[in-house]
Amino acid sequence: MIGLDDLQRLVVTVESHIATVTIATPPVNAQDRRLREELIRTFDILGMAPDVRVIILTGAGKTFSAGADLSERPGLLAEPGGYARHNRLVRASFDVVLECPKPVIAAVNGAAIGAGCVLALVCDILLVAEEAFMSMTEVDYGMAGGVRHVLRSFSQSDARLMIYTARRITGPELYRMNVASACLPKEQLLAEAMAIANQIAAKVPLAVVAAKRSFGLTEEMPLRDGYRYEQTQTAALADTEDTKEAMAAFREKRKPVFKGR
Repeated sequence: MIGLDDLQRLVVTVESHIATVTIATPPVNAQDRRLREELIRTFDILGMAPDVRVIILTGAGKTFSAGADLSERPGLLAEPGGYARHNRLVRASFDVVLECPKPVIAAVNGAAIGAGCVLALVCDILLVAEEAFMSMTEVDYGMAGGVRHVLRSFSQSDARLMIYTARRITGPELYRMNVASACLPKEQLLAEAMAIANQIAAKVPLAVVAAKRSFGLTEEMPLRDGYRYEQTQTAALADTEDTKEAMAAFREKRKPVFKGR
C-alpha cells in the first residue's frame, strides 16, 4: 500500500477489505520511537483507505507487545525537552488507534505489558489467547501511567488491583472480567478475529464508521445528549448511496454491493 512500503517494525496486509497489522520487533515487540511513528502513519493511512473497512492488530511470535523499550529512557532524560516529546509521541500512538475511523480488533496472542496492554485496550474489540496475559508493571519501575485507559475496560476494583500489584491478568481472567469478548486457544485466535472482521466488512461501511464515531463522542455524554447525537448520524446516512443500496438489497432479497458513499 502506498505510504507503507518502508515499514521496519510493522507488517501490513490487506485482503477483502480487512487490514492485518502485525507488530514485528523481535524478540518481544517492544515499543520504541520508530514503532510508534510507524503506528501513527499506518493507522492514519488505513483509516482513510477506501478499500479498508476493518483492521486487525496482533503481534508476531509469542508476544503481543512487552511495552516500552526502556533502553531509550536514559536518552530522554539527557535530551532537552526529551520527555515532553516522548510523552506526546506515546499519546499519539494510542490516540491514532482509538480515533481510527475503522473498527480495530486486537488479537492478543501473548503478553501485553504496560504500553502493550494500553495498545490492546484502545482497540474496539479484544480477543485474547488462553496463554496471553495483560499486566501494568509501571509500579515495578518507579513509573505511573495507563490508569485512565485501564479504567475504560476494567471495573474500579480490578483496575486498582492491576495497577497497584502489577500482577499478570491471564486470558481466562480477562474474559471473566468482561475485558475481552472471547478467550481462545492461540491457534484459533486469528481465525476468530478474521471471522468477526468479515462480519463487520459486510455491513454498510459508512454506517460502521458512524457507529465508531458515536462510541468515541458519546462515551462521556449524558444519555439524552448521546442518543440525540446518534439520531443525527442516522439522519445523515439516510441519503447516502450505500444506505439506499442496503434497503434495496433487503427488499430484493439479494446481497448488497457497497461503494463507500
